[in-house]
Amino acid sequence: MTTVPEIAILGHPNEGKSSVLSTLAEDDSVRVSAIPGETTECRTFPVVIDGREMLRFTDTPGFQNPSRVVAEMRMIAAEGRDPVKRFREKFKDVQELRDDVELLLPIERGAGIIYVVDGSRPVRNVDKAEMEILRLTGRPRMAIINCKEEESSQLENWKVEFRKNFNSNRVFNAHRATYAERILLLETLKSIDQDWQSTLDEVVRAFKADWAARNSATVDILLAMINDCLQYSVSGDLPDGGDATALETRLAASYRQTLADKEQKAHERIRALYKHHIFQYTLPPQSLLNEDLFSERTWHLLGLSQTQVAIASALGGAVVGAKLDLLTAGLSFGIFTGIGGAAGALGAIMGGRKLSTSAKNLLGMKIGGENVKIGPAANINLLLILINRGLLFYRHTINWAHGRRDYQTLLPEPATTSEVYTGKWPAGHLRICKAYFSAVTEQREQAIRESGEQLARILSETLKEISHHE
Repeated sequence: MTTVPEIAILGHPNEGKSSVLSTLAEDDSVRVSAIPGETTECRTFPVVIDGREMLRFTDTPGFQNPSRVVAEMRMIAAEGRDPVKRFREKFKDVQELRDDVELLLPIERGAGIIYVVDGSRPVRNVDKAEMEILRLTGRPRMAIINCKEEESSQLENWKVEFRKNFNSNRVFNAHRATYAERILLLETLKSIDQDWQSTLDEVVRAFKADWAARNSATVDILLAMINDCLQYSVSGDLPDGGDATALETRLAASYRQTLADKEQKAHERIRALYKHHIFQYTLPPQSLLNEDLFSERTWHLLGLSQTQVAIASALGGAVVGAKLDLLTAGLSFGIFTGIGGAAGALGAIMGGRKLSTSAKNLLGMKIGGENVKIGPAANINLLLILINRGLLFYRHTINWAHGRRDYQTLLPEPATTSEVYTGKWPAGHLRICKAYFSAVTEQREQAIRESGEQLARILSETLKEISHHE
């Protein structure tokens, strides 16, 4: 075996081989097609961590003539010869067997085998022939049942056949596999051959360390974005005879758009961290991540929960958003409007009326002489919303398997404030949020570092929970 372990993905055409490879290798450049026979040549995809190739997966053409291949290989094996090498030599120029000769190439050079089947259909004789071919190769091998959760009636029949021919087998939905499921599959690979165990141990350790490093980088990205958004302000001078309402409206729109742009750039950086480079999935319109950052629904679901309002009241200070009564006040214009009832349920409406004093306090708007300024933020809800949206985006990104192509399918999202991440945080976490919010908006550098380290630990713990348990 070469220094870098190679795993060949084999199976019948259109059984999900490319989807499995794309998901395991975290490579969305793998061609995934519903058209049988799209893969005609072996193509290898290296898994590189910290500049070092740790593992390589090879996509292969599907079996075309398994019955003939197994008959030929049996005769070669009976002669005491290497069935893979001799078969490829003997039939390299036979056009009918071109794909079958090609798919055995990585096996000849020592690759281990992952055999992929569509578990929603019954076991056929042609499948048994393919399994016998792989058994005759003598290579370490495991089988994957690529099966949707609702299509499991044939699973036991497949498992019975797999136990006859493979070192191990697993059910693995290539379109829904989470990080934890990918790691578990790699852990299972270690059992297919004792000689592979130490090498694959190192591979799994490297995968876990790389994931932890990406999570740490995600925390850094989120905190940098939040810091930038909370400190941001925009101002404008009102000329003699100018329309103050028009200036306030323009500045408010500019403020909203700038914060939205900062958030989007941060999310794109997170997306790249998890190797979604080619396909840009578009979330359905009902997704909270498609809502305006200052929409009523966003503030209603992602801001302070009712329980946390009481906690925030005990913490005291304008950091909660001027006074708590402002959270349910009837505000006019532009950036915020109270919608009554649920705490933190603040939204945005655009209008032509002048900002009320309450709205100006919430927004951090200051009017002095002929200058109008919006920001920095004066409401801790903005901090919590940016955190929750960042965590939702992280969850969607890490659970979007690289072999998946149904871009309009949405993961379940919270329906109430108590279901969002910060809605479950205890008083101690909220106290840290308050300290960080105060430090950032007051631009106290030492306090930003100290409270930022505490908030970073909370976010790191939350990312770990998301990636291992969802």
